[in-house]
Amino acid sequence: MNGSSERPSPWLLRWPQACPSGASALDLACGSGRHLRHLAALGMRVTGVDRDAAALAPLAGLAETLLADIEAGPWPLPGRRFDLVLVTNYLWRPLLPAIVDAVAPGGWLIYETFADGQQSIGRPARAEFLLQPGELLAACRGLRVVAYEDGFLEGGPAVNPRYVQRVAAVREMAPPPGVYQRYSLA
Repeated sequence: MNGSSERPSPWLLRWPQACPSGASALDLACGSGRHLRHLAALGMRVTGVDRDAAALAPLAGLAETLLADIEAGPWPLPGRRFDLVLVTNYLWRPLLPAIVDAVAPGGWLIYETFADGQQSIGRPARAEFLLQPGELLAACRGLRVVAYEDGFLEGGPAVNPRYVQRVAAVREMAPPPGVYQRYSLA
């Protein structure tokens, strides 16, 4: 987060059920790895993706790290799904479908980034980096939204005030065969 410390996002910490030991996690645009480190410490099998080789280098022993420019190149994880997909402070709209698709059945998407209004108080200020009202919620079609927020956060120690949108959503499991029966009214 703008001016954040190395502590994990309170939005991620709010959903401990999304972070069980042994589960797989994707930290997309992981940067220096504040969330990757947290998830690895919980015993998750973490994959971190970023375009900054220097930021990824110290994380190599903690997780699978992938050096990729996800804005200029192809999606680096075709066909892979994760029990948790985490995105914070990153937005590249063309990737939203791939990000949602990377959530495994029963898995979680936890996404938090800057929203419209941020330009009135600081950076980022360009529209391509700010979600419009309801945009993140719309991107989660096909997932069951557990929580969604769109508004202003006051900030706190080492965290600047900011406008954000954030969602916690789950890809529901397919029901076992035979659970649902069709009934005919004819």
